[in-house]
Amino acid sequence: MDDDDAPFLGADFPLPLDRPFTRHQALAAGLTDRRLHQLVGKKCLRRDVVGVYVPAHLPDSQDLRAQVIALVAPPDAFVCDETAAWLHGATMALAPNSHLAVPKICFFRPADAGRLRNKLVVSGERTVTKDDLMVVGGVLTTTPLRTALDLGRFRRRDHALAALDALLRLGAFTREELLAAVERFAKQRGVRQLRWLVPLVDARSESYGESALRLRWYDAGLPTPQLQISVLVDGREVFRLDIGLEELLFAAEYDGEQWHTDDADVEADSGRRDWLTEQRHWHIEVFRKHNVHGRDQDADVRLRRAFEEAKRTFRCRTTIV
Repeated sequence: MDDDDAPFLGADFPLPLDRPFTRHQALAAGLTDRRLHQLVGKKCLRRDVVGVYVPAHLPDSQDLRAQVIALVAPPDAFVCDETAAWLHGATMALAPNSHLAVPKICFFRPADAGRLRNKLVVSGERTVTKDDLMVVGGVLTTTPLRTALDLGRFRRRDHALAALDALLRLGAFTREELLAAVERFAKQRGVRQLRWLVPLVDARSESYGESALRLRWYDAGLPTPQLQISVLVDGREVFRLDIGLEELLFAAEYDGEQWHTDDADVEADSGRRDWLTEQRHWHIEVFRKHNVHGRDQDADVRLRRAFEEAKRTFRCRTTIV
């Protein structure tokens, strides 16, 4: 089979197939940028970060991510922010649509050491203690806790809460430890946002969209919600609702584009919600991307209206005729 038509890299590929490699290594081995681009297009290679290629058959893992970063890591810098979250396995901490572009690595230096001057990285200086850093697969990186505190301070509210949820979900630190760590950043940039968001953090959130919807819920002034509400039939869980108030039989669901767009998904969602409405008397409000994100989002207004409607109709929905 001609290599141009092969779904996987052949034995004659000039680099080892059991590890990632840099663009410079590829060029030195005789490959061209055009050829690399072709192999990425054929899904023989993937680009997890700028400047590094990974044979597509290699499964994603923390060890592989560390290998990718180590190839381009300068000796006097540490990984932080989104790159650290990715390394730790908290992919929900990444910005929406981050998969549409190859991300740069976030390499920072300790305060007063100077930022890196490299177009392939996001860089700067940051004050850290030895307890803020750890080594993962040979890569110096901020700990999950410090990564959460930084993203909670420096990212926009939706992104910040999603990152905090995702990093707490790893189980590397507790909610109490997160709360206790906030005041170390008193009077520093972003601490007011961090103080507001940290009490809302919940490891049960399963997507960026769910975290953003929960933030709209609080913006609407609604009571503290439950997450991943289990619906049982004969003692067995048949459905889970993203966010809501079980005592009011009121729920809000976020239908993301990944799992809720094809015909089969839409039909399944509709059937599930019809059953919950008709048989279990739930009031369910459904939100899509445009409802929750962007300048024209209307989720907070819709949530408040739906909450009032759920209260008004609760008795008639639950009264057995």
